[in-house]
Amino acid sequence: MDERDALAALAEELEAAGDDAAVVDDLVVTTDMLHERTDFPAGTTRYAAGWRAVGASLSDVAAMGAEATAAVAAYAAPAFDREELLAFVRGARDVCERVGADYVGGDLDAHEEFTVATTAIGRTDDPVYREGARPGEVVCVTGTLGRSAAALQLFERGDADRANDLFRFEPRVAAGRALAPYATAMMDSSDGLARSLHQLAEASGCGFAVDADRVPVDETVREVVDEPLETAMTFGEDFELVVTVREADLDAAREDADVPIAEIGTVEAEAEGITLDGEPLPDRGYTH
Repeated sequence: MDERDALAALAEELEAAGDDAAVVDDLVVTTDMLHERTDFPAGTTRYAAGWRAVGASLSDVAAMGAEATAAVAAYAAPAFDREELLAFVRGARDVCERVGADYVGGDLDAHEEFTVATTAIGRTDDPVYREGARPGEVVCVTGTLGRSAAALQLFERGDADRANDLFRFEPRVAAGRALAPYATAMMDSSDGLARSLHQLAEASGCGFAVDADRVPVDETVREVVDEPLETAMTFGEDFELVVTVREADLDAAREDADVPIAEIGTVEAEAEGITLDGEPLPDRGYTH
């Protein structure tokens, strides 16, 4: 099984499975695991790795419309290098501080490959799930898409400084909190925009009609990738928010969120499927 098949199997056993994070008594909890071979290209600094690993979990908190409270990380490596370890912790601490959370520690272990497991917690008494989108609403995304794809190209070209800068994304916790009162459904784009739309559609029982010209492709992607739109929509690992809102609420949501929000299309009836400029949009994206 791939990751999606495994998650589908688990959903049969775990009633609460399927959203970006679990919610227990107003406490939001999420966990992630990242590996050197698949998640940290050669040239990734330990500072960027700490920021990115913890930021991935904080992004899940953001997708629930929750306030981020704290994060921990389990750090495993073939050997412990003092400077690398301290750089990792500084990155983890700094990304937490960026969103108003605390980095409160974790665990150390020996492992044949640099591996990080992170957990983030938050609080909300009104979480936003993936299942609320309804026909007639609009679908939007925060920020720009494709930064991680551009970073990978820059790592391969030896431009590690720019690549590490792109890897240090800002988790959209503040935007998630601001969007929560307006959002009918929300998730992060870590698996890519195309796959996120399919996941939202499955959860909400709806379709989407997306306008390619409105998809906010990051300028760096246009600089370094041959097919910027396809890359931005399918590569994943961008950690932006994909959100549906009523059209009447869009202006207020944009003003309160205080980040760029692109209206990329409309929510349609399930029978209409998911389309990009009128053509079926394949379910393609990041798969572990």
